Amino acid sequence: MRADAVSLLLCGDVMLGRGVDQVLPHPGPPELWERSLDDARAYVMLAERANGLIPRPVGFAWPWGAALAALSRFAPDVRVLNLETSVTADGEFAPGKGVHYRLNPANLRCLTAAGPDVCVLANNHVLDFGPRGLEDTLTALSEAGLRYAGAGRTRAEAEGPVVAAARDDGRGAVVVAGASESSGVPPEWAAGPDRPGVALVSERSGRAALTLAGRALAAKRPGDVTVVSLHWGSNWGYGVPAEQRRFAHRLIDAGVDVVYGHSSHHPRPIEVYRGKLILYGCGDLINDYEGIRGYEDYRDDLRLLYFASVATSTGELAALRMVPFQARRLRLEPASPDDVGWLRATLDRISRPYGPAVAEAPDGTLVLA
Repeated sequence: MRADAVSLLLCGDVMLGRGVDQVLPHPGPPELWERSLDDARAYVMLAERANGLIPRPVGFAWPWGAALAALSRFAPDVRVLNLETSVTADGEFAPGKGVHYRLNPANLRCLTAAGPDVCVLANNHVLDFGPRGLEDTLTALSEAGLRYAGAGRTRAEAEGPVVAAARDDGRGAVVVAGASESSGVPPEWAAGPDRPGVALVSERSGRAALTLAGRALAAKRPGDVTVVSLHWGSNWGYGVPAEQRRFAHRLIDAGVDVVYGHSSHHPRPIEVYRGKLILYGCGDLINDYEGIRGYEDYRDDLRLLYFASVATSTGELAALRMVPFQARRLRLEPASPDDVGWLRATLDRISRPYGPAVAEAPDGTLVLA
């Protein structure tokens, strides 16, 4: 680690429910309320039909596959992920939603296997099983020693910053999280003064950007880097709406160091604005989508881990390295050279309008050129 930098792991949506939960040692109830499927085990069958049999039960580390070796190799100071799953064996299906994710708390070792420092909960699935499911999630994470941001038992807890340690003095990164209705978050999920829920934000509001930045900066000390996590936008498409770009720029202008976006099922453009990193969408990392057809052109089977090195003196991006994987049999495997080339060309094409060029390093990782 550079003495004057903090290295961050940033990754997209980690969905450990439904089919993934079913192959782990302690599967929860498989019942679903979906238009075409009523049993989570059907997603396991789809994955097997696409890529081969999955041994059951798998070990807790199975879904991470080759990603764990990458985490060990790059050894980031702070690991931040978007946990897009309710951790509960209880609760009621949230009405009006077509998809619900829950991980049996007895399978939580699947999450801790990756050693996250901050689990972002500001997303459109953390309340899939209602306030009771959210309460169970917060309790399970706390009992496992995991920090969370973006949801809580009250608005103050949901909106509060989390300081993640990178050094012996316990400082490193300050993380604040919010979710937008544009990602499918129902407005009634917003946390209230005495009501559990998520930190809801509007990407159309300049005041909201200043408020988010203020929460992060209020907790910042010399040597910290600030990260604002945003769950926003549609599932598919490479375009970045003008209001999202303005919002990200306002955050940087207000002093935030990294804007960490997610919600889309595939990676979206990367921007370096005033020397600072904006990830408009990190794509999914773990889910049970194998075998689901309809958006093959986006290659949502290809996944990325983002390793960013951020200068502590300026908050500017020192380096960004992305490690590609492919989802097969509900786990992450190294991407083939052809798939790495496809990802590089795609990220380069969609990010060029925002500044950075993407190159392939000799070790098969992707870097900003």
